Amino acid sequence: MKQLIKYFLPYMLDYKREFIFAILGMIAVAVGTTLSAHLLKPVLDDIFINKDQEMLKLIPFAIVGVFMLKSTGRFVQTYYTVYIGDDIVRKLRDRLALHLMYQDIDYLNKMRSGELLSRVTNDINRIQSVVSSMIPTLMVKAMLIVTLTAYVIYQSPKLAFYFLVIMPLALLPLQILARKMKKYSKRSQESNSDLTSRLTEIFNNIEVIKSSSSQEYEYERFSKENMNFFQLAIKQMRVNALVGPSLEVFGSVAIAVAIYVGALQVIHDEITVGTFFAFVTALFMLYDPIKVLSNIHNRIQDAVAATERMSELFESAPTIVSGNKELQYVEKVIFENVSLDYGGKKALEGISLEARKGKVYALVGDSGAGKSSFVNLLVRFYEPTLGELKINDLNIAEYTLDSLHRKIAYVTQRIYIFQDTVLANVAYGSEADEEQVIAALKKAQAWEFVKEMDEGIYTSLDEFGVNLSGGQRQRIALARALYKSPEILILDEATSALDNKSEKAIQKALEGIKNEMVTFIVAHRLSTVENADTILLFEEGRIIDRGSYSELLSRSEAFRRLANKGEE
Repeated sequence: MKQLIKYFLPYMLDYKREFIFAILGMIAVAVGTTLSAHLLKPVLDDIFINKDQEMLKLIPFAIVGVFMLKSTGRFVQTYYTVYIGDDIVRKLRDRLALHLMYQDIDYLNKMRSGELLSRVTNDINRIQSVVSSMIPTLMVKAMLIVTLTAYVIYQSPKLAFYFLVIMPLALLPLQILARKMKKYSKRSQESNSDLTSRLTEIFNNIEVIKSSSSQEYEYERFSKENMNFFQLAIKQMRVNALVGPSLEVFGSVAIAVAIYVGALQVIHDEITVGTFFAFVTALFMLYDPIKVLSNIHNRIQDAVAATERMSELFESAPTIVSGNKELQYVEKVIFENVSLDYGGKKALEGISLEARKGKVYALVGDSGAGKSSFVNLLVRFYEPTLGELKINDLNIAEYTLDSLHRKIAYVTQRIYIFQDTVLANVAYGSEADEEQVIAALKKAQAWEFVKEMDEGIYTSLDEFGVNLSGGQRQRIALARALYKSPEILILDEATSALDNKSEKAIQKALEGIKNEMVTFIVAHRLSTVENADTILLFEEGRIIDRGSYSELLSRSEAFRRLANKGEE
């Protein structure tokens, strides 16, 4: 509990006004509940025993007033505590999502997308139940315990002694159960992440699964994860279910002793009947918040485990950080003996190149030769292990990431289409201008099919662009790149899904604007880069040759092999 309060206290301090109202509401509930027990004393002693008619006239108003105080307090307390809790969770979810988006690509690739999804949604939902419900309930019940305890001591210190000595003995088994609950909660949340990851993988690869008729195979894998989650959930439930019975055993002993001793005192005229019933009523009222508090203490362990998992994410820090200089223009890109290691393997070694504005550089080679690693350095997905990468004679790390990425357009092998309009997809990350969007669509040979859509550029695209063909998705992604008017353009197999006619038209469009940028094209089909100014031939992370298409074709056996492979 201390851990949760320490973690969430800085957030809670932003809600001073709301907390004042919430606490006033809690006080009203505690006072109203205690007064409702106290009203039994005048009802029994003054009305039923002493036949006091004046008191009879006052008591109904007192009862209504007490319950109005209690009900108003409960509404105020509930509204403001839920408001505070839900808003804290909203801020946490916002902060965590933003934090994760700024993490290194390497970190995000190592984390399964399903696990990240589970932590941002499921783990925070577990925390939400604590911040919005359990902590406010705990505060109310704690106030009730204080006021009711004070009241029972005031009524009869001797009777209160028996109850207040026996009940703390219940804390020992409750602490043991709480430790078990925390252990099972953490394992359950990890299992839930595995389950979410499995589902994410299934639906992301559903075409492969269906085309392979591997539904039963995937079902078996999912079923194992689901059973593991079920077994842990049952263990959690079993531990939680033991709390109530454990407390009731000790509570019944304490109440039984207090009633026995109290009844003897009534028999011997040491206390009145009204005092005894007011005491017993307060005692029963006191038992309820103690029981609720014990249950909450156990359930809070679930949130403690979720908070620890969330804290692990917040503790991660990106190694690739923004510089402080604005990149105003791009004249040249320089690789000086650059090497890159990741995953324990050497991806690039000794890469040197001076790429100038207005030139087209094609990257060719077998899969895994280092082409993608080369362009990943340009967008700073990774940092060079050795050597230096410069733009305009200044290390790329000196520039702000925002200004760098404004100058770079990167169309990857995997086409990203967002569930939004064509306009929003093309202008993604920038202010949308209809004329510029249409111009970019025309350059990307996409305007012909977009203008035929029901709502043109305002047509909504489905998730992953499933209502488009592969070639259409590729052209939308290319239009997005051209919309930025980039000064560094990276095309990673950006025309592979197009027919020859569309591909030629796009090449012609790019030829017309190439003087405005440095262009890097990753290609597997060498026919697409015949007109490149310089072709870089990669092999095992090195550039083993460079030159024009005709030069490499005449002197490089490795290049001829790639060219022949592309024609097959």
